[in-house]
Amino acid sequence: MAAAKSPKIAAEFHTVVIGSGPAGEGAAMMLAKRGMNVAIVEAYPRLGGGCTHWGTIPSKALRHSVSRLIEYNSSPLFKQDQVALKLTFSEILRHAEGVIRKQVSLRSSFYVRNDVTVIHGKAAFVNAHLLEIAKPDGSIEHIKTQNVVLATGSRPYRPPHVDFSHPRIYDSDTVLQLKHDPRSILIVGAGVIGCEYASIFRGLGVKVDLINNRDRLLSFLDTEISDALSYHLRNSGVVIRHGEEFKSIEGREDGVVLTTESGKRMFADCLLYANGRSGNIEHLNIDAVNLKANYRGQLEVDANYRTEVENIYAVGDIIGYPSLASAAYDQGRIAATAVLDGACESKLISDIPTGIYTIPEISSVGATEEQLTSEGIPYEVGRAQFKHLARAQIADSHVGSLKLIFHRETKEILGIHCFGERASEIIHIGQAIMEQKNGGNSIHYFINTTFNYPTMAEAYRVAALNGLNRVAPSD
Repeated sequence: MAAAKSPKIAAEFHTVVIGSGPAGEGAAMMLAKRGMNVAIVEAYPRLGGGCTHWGTIPSKALRHSVSRLIEYNSSPLFKQDQVALKLTFSEILRHAEGVIRKQVSLRSSFYVRNDVTVIHGKAAFVNAHLLEIAKPDGSIEHIKTQNVVLATGSRPYRPPHVDFSHPRIYDSDTVLQLKHDPRSILIVGAGVIGCEYASIFRGLGVKVDLINNRDRLLSFLDTEISDALSYHLRNSGVVIRHGEEFKSIEGREDGVVLTTESGKRMFADCLLYANGRSGNIEHLNIDAVNLKANYRGQLEVDANYRTEVENIYAVGDIIGYPSLASAAYDQGRIAATAVLDGACESKLISDIPTGIYTIPEISSVGATEEQLTSEGIPYEVGRAQFKHLARAQIADSHVGSLKLIFHRETKEILGIHCFGERASEIIHIGQAIMEQKNGGNSIHYFINTTFNYPTMAEAYRVAALNGLNRVAPSD
């Protein structure tokens, strides 16, 4: 019997990175900077991964456009025109598409400048050092590599009994292809993505029903912040339905009917399913290297992002938590360092900031009141309401607050929670102080430093004074 013919090898590399999102880019750039022969394999025709094309970039660009629209229509400067400006989802998508083009161009230039080979196609393992690439033209090529970094990202979870081929039923990827102008929408899933899109559609004047299978929104947040989001979504007209599981979703020619397990029936022009994500693992043929994924298509890794196979690493959404673009880039750099040096001393910071781009937006870092109470840690809270800040009054941006949680005895900052316009930017001031060592993390910093006036950063001084005023002199 003749021996199996060995495949022709098109190229050989020190490391092949599969996926060009933030995690893959971080790994490829670090390896290239260290002089390695690196290739990046991307299944999509354009670079950037899900973050650039379906996730972070387009959704945040949409959110920005809608937020500016709301600001314009509510500003006293323009109310004299009487007629409110209206935009459709398709119209605001044009801005997002422009941002995506600029991001793709920028990210593509990184690979050119750093001499990283870009291969478009779907990669699959033949063995731990041999990859098969299915090219867009239908051809197959094989490449050899000493190491592999998996950064294939994730996609929206799709329940098998929901017909996503129906033209009125979307997930968080396909909603970007929405062409008609809906008057109403059902959003199933009130996680970060569901809440962000609820804000976007409501800001466009669309009736929104937000279906949440839990008892409150974004339960990982500090309760006070979660309650503030619920209040402002409801105040804008979003109908939030807590504790509801969907039983069936029926697409019709004129809309979608959703039936809940509790017997409710809801109708809307279209439906967005935004409840969970799954790792992009299926096409990699991980069985060939004896890797196993969990039920969400995610891989287990060690502290250096190495899988059970010595030369294969995994970073980003494919490993689950924290599933943030910012953290994914750092994971890629850490994994690349481990590839080169055997291990990496650098790790992700312990307190990773969270940014949620609802309207108004939310950002937090560190502990919540609930966590500290359960752990028996003595703390106090200082608050600053944005409506009292001169900069917010000038910008007519009265909604929002900054909340500082600090240790009653050491005055160390334990958590920061911000709700309002530019929250994801404001949080970094406090985060920088929290990361200081040797006594540098103290609420007194915000009282003893001088802030530009008027600025939103002043909220830190106001909140610090408010908090210390609650502490008894003996403390």
